[in-house]
Amino acid sequence: MKNQRKIIISLAVLVIAIAALFGIYQFTKTPATAGEKSITVEVVHKDETVKDFKFDTSREFLGEVLVDESLVEGENGAYGLFITTVDGETADDSNQEWWCITKEGSQVNTSADQTPIANGDKYELTLMIGY
Repeated sequence: MKNQRKIIISLAVLVIAIAALFGIYQFTKTPATAGEKSITVEVVHKDETVKDFKFDTSREFLGEVLVDESLVEGENGAYGLFITTVDGETADDSNQEWWCITKEGSQVNTSADQTPIANGDKYELTLMIGY
């Protein structure tokens, strides 16, 4: 009986903690910006060549713009859009290559389709080697 009570109390505390963390995330996440905006996407290829792309859009998330403009291809997964190809260059998984998304030099911790954009934002897509 004591063990059941401890388990129930532990589960209740866990549920409350998860709800609190989810609430904090929802409250602190960057909101999407509605309306027209201009963004720049810099692509850094494996051979270190750099190309800049400027987009005018009313979309609210980076992934939507990248797909609409046919700049990227990828797979939808549990965590959102996983970018596999950018500007015609496909990351080779067997060589541990992957596309890293940064915003003004700082790594973005969301998938492209969960990254809100605002007017004047600058993003970088860099082909990285090694996990």
